[in-house]
Formats: sequence, structure tokens, C-alpha cells
Amino acid sequence: MSINWFTPLYILAIYGLVRFFIRSKAGDKKEQVNWSPLESAGITLFIFFAAEIIGLMLVYIVPLLLGWHSGRINDWLDNSVLGQFLATVAIEGVTAWLLLNFLKRRLASVKTIGLNRWPILKDLGYVILGFAIYFTAYIIIIDVVKALIPSINLDQQQQIGFQNPAHWQLPLVFISLVILPPLVEELLVRGFLYTGFKKGLPAVAAVLLTSGLFAVAHLQAGSGAPLLWVAAIDTFILSLVLIFLKERTGSLWASIGLHMLKNGIAFASLFLLHVV
Repeated sequence: MSINWFTPLYILAIYGLVRFFIRSKAGDKKEQVNWSPLESAGITLFIFFAAEIIGLMLVYIVPLLLGWHSGRINDWLDNSVLGQFLATVAIEGVTAWLLLNFLKRRLASVKTIGLNRWPILKDLGYVILGFAIYFTAYIIIIDVVKALIPSINLDQQQQIGFQNPAHWQLPLVFISLVILPPLVEELLVRGFLYTGFKKGLPAVAAVLLTSGLFAVAHLQAGSGAPLLWVAAIDTFILSLVLIFLKERTGSLWASIGLHMLKNGIAFASLFLLHVV
């Protein structure tokens, strides 16, 4: 087995698998962060990898039972909007289910990690403010990186699937890109992961580690393509702003809103503007 820079993350995910099934101890209080920073990292990685595997298996098994051969199924998942939509729904659904299951084991809920109230109008103002901060910081930092590391490829395109969807398929793409990932990722990353880090680590370390792991997840490691540094830089900056919004508002709603806005702009530029 070859060992590379990604191997420690797999080891940490195995640790997370073990800790996932540990219940709260006697005396632990409800709606408290009853897990350590190390557990936060390990369980987040376990949920991330497990959801990919379980979600794809759930989508794979139905056409398999219908008699499809593996080549046809893989082509359907890679090139069909419906197949990609169902895979996204399954993966995000399993992610949310695993997270909720763990929180229940530790006497917690989504209230513990940031969904502690309904959205309010003030959250919308913070979404707009957050986008302005994110967009400005992104432009500045990208220019700095280009100047300091001229060899880095910042023009590589992120592979998001959904090639040339028909008009009737656009709602499926919208749900897959703009609704589900921001909601589930904010619960898992800025909600669960960051909250766990903040419990036992200095504030700066919690912010940087959360954003660093979020960025690594967007490098597209293992896809066979070169590492997607532009996406990692983008999501690292975005995560810093999302955490800022969570701290300012005491809730995840502004973070979810900004994440949806960013993905919505990408959706519009990729799938709507060229057909207007």
C-alpha cells in the first residue's frame, strides 16, 4: 500500500468510525458539545467517506436489480442528469442521517451545532455583507498567489458534472448544487466540525483547521485529475467568511445563505446565462 499525504486523513476517518458508535458518558449534559476536537475531525471524515460509499451503493443497487450491467450503470451515474441528481440526494441524505445519528448518541441535536432558531431578516443582511467580504478577499488573494507562485494552475475548471442539461432538468441541477450541498455541508463543517474544534482548541486554530479540511475536500484528490488548487483556495476563503457569519449571528442560517448564494451564482453562470 502506497502512503501519500492523504493517508493520515484515511487513518483519522477510521478513528472516527470507531468513535462514532461511542455514546455519551453518564453525567454528560443534553445539548452540549460532548465530543473532543479529535473526534470532531475523525467523525467528520468518516461521515464524508461513508456517505460517498453508502450513497452511491444505494443508487447503484436499483438499476443493478433491474438487470443493468456495471458499465451501463457507471455511464448513467457519470453522464445522466437524473443519475447524478439521485446520487447527490443519496449522498447528502446519508451525510445528514449519519450526523443526526451521532448527535443523538451524544445527547445533542442540530440546535447544539447552530440551527438554534429560525432565520431572521438580519441574516439576509449578513449574507450580503459576507459575499462582499468573500468576493473582495478572493480577488486579492488569487492575485497574491499568482504573483508568489507563478507555476500554480489557477485556471483549471472544477468538475461538477451535469453536462448540457435540458431545460426541464435544470430544477434537478439547482437542487443538487444550490440547495442540498450548502445545507448539509454547513451542518457538518461549520456546524459540527467547527463547534467541536472550538470547544477544545484556540479560536484561530479552530478556524484554520476547519477551513483547511474544507479546502482539502475540494482538491478533488483521487479523481485522476491534477489537484484543484483554485477550488481549495476559493473554499478556504469562503470557509473563513462562513465561520465569521456563524460567530456574528450565533446561528448557521447566514452561513447557509451565503453558501447558497455563491453556488447559485455559479449555477446561473454555468447553466442559465448562456441560454438567455
